[in-house]
Amino acid sequence: MMIDTEEKEEPRFWKTVREDIHRGDFKRTLRQDFAELKDFYLGKKQKERLENVGWFKRWFLTVFWLIKILMLRLSPTRRLLLLIAIVLPFINVNVNQSNTRLFIFFSGLILLFLLMLELKDKLLAHHELREGRLIQQALMPEKNPEVPGWDVWLFTRPANDVGGDLVDSIRIDKKRVGLALADVSGKGLGAALLMAKLQATIKAIIPDYQSLGELAGKINNIFYRDTLRSSFASLVFLELENKSGTIRFLNAGHFPPIKLEGNKITELPKGDSAIGLSPKSSHREQQVILEKGNLLLIYSDGLTEARNLQGTFFGEKRLFDLLSPKTSSSAKELGERLLTEVDRFIGDARRNDDLSMIVLRFLG
Repeated sequence: MMIDTEEKEEPRFWKTVREDIHRGDFKRTLRQDFAELKDFYLGKKQKERLENVGWFKRWFLTVFWLIKILMLRLSPTRRLLLLIAIVLPFINVNVNQSNTRLFIFFSGLILLFLLMLELKDKLLAHHELREGRLIQQALMPEKNPEVPGWDVWLFTRPANDVGGDLVDSIRIDKKRVGLALADVSGKGLGAALLMAKLQATIKAIIPDYQSLGELAGKINNIFYRDTLRSSFASLVFLELENKSGTIRFLNAGHFPPIKLEGNKITELPKGDSAIGLSPKSSHREQQVILEKGNLLLIYSDGLTEARNLQGTFFGEKRLFDLLSPKTSSSAKELGERLLTEVDRFIGDARRNDDLSMIVLRFLG
């Protein structure tokens, strides 16, 4: 089981500064940060208006809107302090040059104080998210499950500190293993909490059900009952049996799994409605048979909907082009090749969604 995460010791200050200077990618970083700033703060109508004006007006409106939104997002005390810091250097009074410099100095102190307050809030939130990430990692399987006759590779990578994708393996009995890949609506902490709820529900009730359709119905009822009406989750649950190429699975609102057989690529039939949309939704069990050497790919939208700096999606066409001549790969080789190509396509753009995959290869 691969979980993409980074935990490093906090670097020393001057060493970090030297590395920043030697890196020399200020222009690229500033362009990326400014693009993320606009994407986060500006609404859809504002972005559309910017596309229809000249470069000077676009620049002026962007700066004006960003400052306005910044002011409105601050607490009342911090908003007043920021106003004072902005106005103070421009006060036109009969003062000598030393007093003017003093005004600028106090303005800088106020801005530094505000920056420290905002950074403090961010670090507190980051600490809580880091604790949440550690808990989320503990809920994931430590390694890929060993199933006789199968090559299994699991992977998940959150876009933020915590994510709403679920990848899990569950030992049902000596002969059967269950695999789950789910994508909870939303992002961040809220989606992560719902993911943990969904994972706990699946693990708790799966021993009681032989029919995957009935299992999905029970999961759906519990998820609908215990979550907000705007929340839902797509889910693919598969059941592998030792040395058998027959896979029983259910698909609740997720992308159809992709079967790779020689040079033939087949999308399996679409599934039923997502988990949590309706208390009366029904779900059916499906089946796919893999011959020796065949592969099966299950993925979340973080794969095909990955975007580069130009806003272009990775898309299904690129995915299928990568899969076409590569069906002799092991499960791990196929999964890591897809990850490499997606990361190359994204480049310097920020990851905008969690990315998860299950790759299966039947060994016979």
